[in-house]
Amino acid sequence: MPPEVRIRPYRPDDASGLFEAAKESVAEVNLWLSWCHRDYSIEEAQQWSAAQALAFEQGREYEFVVTDDNGRFLGGCGLNHINCADRGANLGYWVRTTEMGRGVALQAVRRVVEFAFTATNLERLEIVCAVGNRASQRVAEKSGAAREGIARGRIYLRGQPCDAVIYSILRSDAATV
Repeated sequence: MPPEVRIRPYRPDDASGLFEAAKESVAEVNLWLSWCHRDYSIEEAQQWSAAQALAFEQGREYEFVVTDDNGRFLGGCGLNHINCADRGANLGYWVRTTEMGRGVALQAVRRVVEFAFTATNLERLEIVCAVGNRASQRVAEKSGAAREGIARGRIYLRGQPCDAVIYSILRSDAATV
């Protein structure tokens, strides 16, 4: 049975949980997210946690810690690359290795979508997944996001352009997500 998932904004004191989850997950997460690398440091986790707490407060990004009922750090999910003029944002997510395949990412995505369409004026959320990242694509599909197509060279992975599948969730879709 999947854990009950909660989301909350990052706090500076989340660095140790982030660091532990990232170090556990390098082999899987680094395939798709270059920030999670073998030499990831507690200093990087501290910088990220503090920066995200401030960005959330200022409305520049809305990154959330994903936890279980006991407060265990399960991963991250949030809104970034916010385009105020077009009222759009990127919706991204990752889950620590020991929680993969348990519905954690899907629950987190649903909570972030709800936040986006109740607490902001965003109209469009995009999920951008590397073509080879089937796990992330499954989460997008299960969330009800519409697959729009493949964007050539849309993202960079390990210093190389990579094709990506683009999904979207519109405010008008939110009732079905």
